[in-house]
Amino acid sequence: MIWYGLLVAAAAGERVAELVVARRNERWSAARGATVSGQGHYPAMVALHTGLLGGCLYEVWLADRPFLPALAWPMLALFKAAQALRWWCVRTLGLRWNTRVIVVPGLPLVTGGPYRWLRHPNYVAVVAEGVALPLIHTAWVTATLFTLLNAALLTVRIRCENRALAASTTPVSA
Repeated sequence: MIWYGLLVAAAAGERVAELVVARRNERWSAARGATVSGQGHYPAMVALHTGLLGGCLYEVWLADRPFLPALAWPMLALFKAAQALRWWCVRTLGLRWNTRVIVVPGLPLVTGGPYRWLRHPNYVAVVAEGVALPLIHTAWVTATLFTLLNAALLTVRIRCENRALAASTTPVSA
């Protein structure tokens, strides 16, 4: 269980790193007249992602979930792939990446990197992580609850983001 706690702590550390990047990028965007959308759903998103991390640990500890190598190793691989995809998204969007919905006027849509194939690849990473991280140590209740709540939240988030990006109609590769 100790190694799993360290893995969840590393995931939490990654979230902190994302927030540092997001804050820097938010300042850059604000200096260019950016608009922020979807403030209403943002606290729910923060709570859900925090709950994922806590749920992983609490369920494994309280329910004495077993470590099943046949499940754990593929889920660890999926978790790592999700992190790689997330940081590919961050790198591709550069200063435009954020945890909030922030659009700088006049900038075209990014169509390079993973955005070449998917409109919202970062959310694929979020979905994969929400399944994989809990299941590394068979926290199936956490995986299920996060997935259901995240589906509802992503419905709101993606609609919000699509509306905010609608003004950016000229695709340019990054």
